[in-house]
Amino acid sequence: FPCVANSFTPRYCSIATANMPIEPAWQSENRPPRVLIVDDDYEVADPVKYALEGLGFEVTHVPDGDRGVEAVDRLKPDLMVLDMMMPGRSGFLVLEHLRRTKRVGIRVIMVTGNEGERHQAYARMLGADDYIHKPFAMDKLVTSAKALLNTPFPDPDPSHSESAQ
Repeated sequence: FPCVANSFTPRYCSIATANMPIEPAWQSENRPPRVLIVDDDYEVADPVKYALEGLGFEVTHVPDGDRGVEAVDRLKPDLMVLDMMMPGRSGFLVLEHLRRTKRVGIRVIMVTGNEGERHQAYARMLGADDYIHKPFAMDKLVTSAKALLNTPFPDPDPSHSESAQ
């Protein structure tokens, strides 16, 4: 079995067979995870950046959704910490863009001061993996980031499940 062991996860082994999950890119490329923070509030973004860099992650912060969309193509992040309400392109519009352009391999944590359940349901429908209300304890975000970064992706190719039968 091909196995990867690094400082972010003790050991992750994958078997290249049909219907198996796909390991996150940072693990298969044996590099630190890349995190993109898209938030106009520096009082939130700076401590998040500091905490994630302290774990050895490569972290980039941009202050709005338009720059976030551009940065996704340039940086190819493994995780995005995305504010819902920003001037210009909102977090929802960023998620819609990711979905429309079929970006895969990016985990998304949406952070917001909005507590509406409709917003949370819509964010999850668009592909947000976690939804954290501001203000939040940093350990909650760090725990979510570490868990999401170590979660394999489902095999996106439906033909694999057909050929396995």
